[in-house]
Formats: sequence, C-alpha cells, structure tokens
Amino acid sequence: MDEESRSLTERLRQESGDSAEFGRLAATDDRDALAEVLTAAGQPLWAREMAAFRLGVAGDRRAFEALVLLLNHRDPPRCASAAHALARLGDPRTARAAAALATNELRVAYALHPVRLLVELRAPESVPALITTLRRRLSPHDPYRRVALACVDGLGTLGDDRARPVLTDALAHPALAEAAVRALARIARRG
Repeated sequence: MDEESRSLTERLRQESGDSAEFGRLAATDDRDALAEVLTAAGQPLWAREMAAFRLGVAGDRRAFEALVLLLNHRDPPRCASAAHALARLGDPRTARAAAALATNELRVAYALHPVRLLVELRAPESVPALITTLRRRLSPHDPYRRVALACVDGLGTLGDDRARPVLTDALAHPALAEAAVRALARIARRG
C-alpha cells in the first residue's frame, strides 16, 4: 500500500467512525460491489470516495466521473486522493477533464491538484492548460499564488518551449521569480 492509499484509508476510517461498512469497502476485491457504491442512493461521501479511489487505482474506468468530481472538491485531501487515482486510472478523458478544471476561473481556488495532475500526465493538454492558468494568475494581487507556483514548477518539469513567454512574464512577480528562473533554465537545458 502506497502513502496516498494509507493516508486516504486512515482519513476515511476516521470519517466513517471506523464503521463495519468502512471495513467492508476497505477489504473487498469485488469491483462490482465498489462500483455499486458509486451509483447507489444515499451513500456517504467517504464511501463514494473509498470506492472511486480503489476502482481508480485498479484501472476500472467506472470510477472516472466520481474521481473528477472529487478532484474539484473544496477539501484538499479529497482532491489529492482523486488526482492520485486518476493518474493511475489510464482513462483517456483524464487530461481533458483536468485541463478543464485547471482553467476554470470560477473554480480556480481548487485548481492546484488538477494542475499537478496535468504535470504528472504529461498529456498534450498539459502545457496549454498550465500556460492559460498561469497567465491568469499574473494579474496584480491575484490570491492564488500556490496555483501559480504549481504552474511555474510544472511548466519547468514539462520543459516545453511554448512556456518561455509566460515564464518570462512570471519573472516580474516576486513570489514566482525564483521558480520561474529555475523553470526557464530547465527548458533551456532541454532545448
């Protein structure tokens, strides 16, 4: 069990009150039973998250919609576990969904994990989405510096030359300048 799985299991054990239902969902290998939790009425959020996560890391695409909803949740640990599972799911829709969430200005407060997921996926949608998101974060007094910093770091990791102009613009922002210098250096080394 990896660290993300351990963290999710402990968090959901507490959320569920260590219920018998939690124990059943944590122990079962029956993917159909897990998928039923995603569609059954009245299921608590912790149960849906457990089922979606377990299906996602197992590569079962029935988890996709639930994981995308969790990726855009207001609770950062839920977003992190959803991103982890989506990265392992192998669904071709994942990058498009993450790009849509990362670039949605109405939900920018929750864009950190979609941005990080795009970097991990290294999909064709990744660089354009990160450039768009970062450009919007460069306005004066933007409150989402963590999202901007994740974009800068991610663009450096991806090393795509298309990111040079926006990273150059980021140099003018004290909170981003050091990371932008590193990102531009990484791109230059690849070029």
